[in-house]
Amino acid sequence: MKRRFFIEKATLASMSTVLGAELVFGAKMPEGYTPLALQDPNPFELFSLDNRMSVLNNKPWNIEAKAHLLNDKVTPNKYMFIRNNGIIPEKIDVTSWTLTIDGESVKKQKTYTLAELKSKFKQHTYQLTLECGGNGRSEFDPPAKGNQWTIGAVSCANWTGVRLRDVLEDAGIKSDAVYVGYHAADVHLSRNPQKEPISRGAPMAKALQDETLLAFQMNGEDIPVAHGYPLRLVAGGWPASVSGKWIKRISIRNKEHDGAKMGGSSYRVPCKPVAAGEKVAEEDMCIIESMPVKSLITYPMSGAILKKGKPLSINGHAWAGELEVSKMEYSIDFGATWKNCSLEKPVNRLAWQHFAAVIDFPKEGYYEVWARATDTNGKAQPMLVPGWNPKGYLNNACHRIAVKVV
Repeated sequence: MKRRFFIEKATLASMSTVLGAELVFGAKMPEGYTPLALQDPNPFELFSLDNRMSVLNNKPWNIEAKAHLLNDKVTPNKYMFIRNNGIIPEKIDVTSWTLTIDGESVKKQKTYTLAELKSKFKQHTYQLTLECGGNGRSEFDPPAKGNQWTIGAVSCANWTGVRLRDVLEDAGIKSDAVYVGYHAADVHLSRNPQKEPISRGAPMAKALQDETLLAFQMNGEDIPVAHGYPLRLVAGGWPASVSGKWIKRISIRNKEHDGAKMGGSSYRVPCKPVAAGEKVAEEDMCIIESMPVKSLITYPMSGAILKKGKPLSINGHAWAGELEVSKMEYSIDFGATWKNCSLEKPVNRLAWQHFAAVIDFPKEGYYEVWARATDTNGKAQPMLVPGWNPKGYLNNACHRIAVKVV
């Protein structure tokens, strides 16, 4: 290998600055070599994200927002969490991209080009809440394995596409159909073409809902590559893993889909409560469907300092899976008493709702503002982390921010 005998001091200095340490023996690096620590692409530039987003993992990419970044009523691309299971497709040719509908319960296997999907079927736009099933995992004790999401693996963007139902019905659904499963173009981390990183699905009732889309636009533009360009499923209100990205094939099944990450403890919780740390048999685990009621204070940022006698305006979002949020409350005395927030209706089913309140504090000191949503079935968020489960799913504990009055 040809080696440099001299590297400009300015180049070495700039590399050392980025690395945060002296690049020892830097002058002896092979020609054109980039240190390992500098080889990964900058995710903020790569995915057009705000640089205040938090990177949890880069193999695969998993990135979340902070609560105060999610203040927009419609989540923009720069604040949308990224949850991947494999390697993002590296070569995407939209002119040759197709979607195939197959499976035991399809009347006739059919393949559609993107152009056919867009021209043959009516297009619809919905604002839909997507939340990772593991959002909030970092709060479980004992710790659960997986990406240690805090509170930012949730978004509510506008999605445009065609109804999955219309496409499935065009192909023909047999009477014994019970489930759909998706297959995508992302690559397993091992790069083994025989392995799928993830292949999940949903019961037919969810697949046939008006709001379950085969989407090709997000917020009025082509879906960014990290979010499933050029075609993805969007099934709001359920774990975001149901909303497969880079979709190439959908199977209509006569049984529960058995693709990658459908079995074991993946996106499953114990069917009955268990003790913290307890091992649970696979047959005693149930697939997560509708997500639980939850809320997020997006303004102000935790750590706000307020002058004595000045009221504090708060706002945020609340959502409840397949249901609506019927009541939104806040507490400044650690849940001893609660007061109502104003609460808006969702712009459409499965979109999050916006709440606001003006809070007066009795005197100087440290406070915590807690937010609690209640769904239309009367179920409210727990004040602290709910029942433990092996993979740390469904943490819908009350969000809280710290406030100091001086």
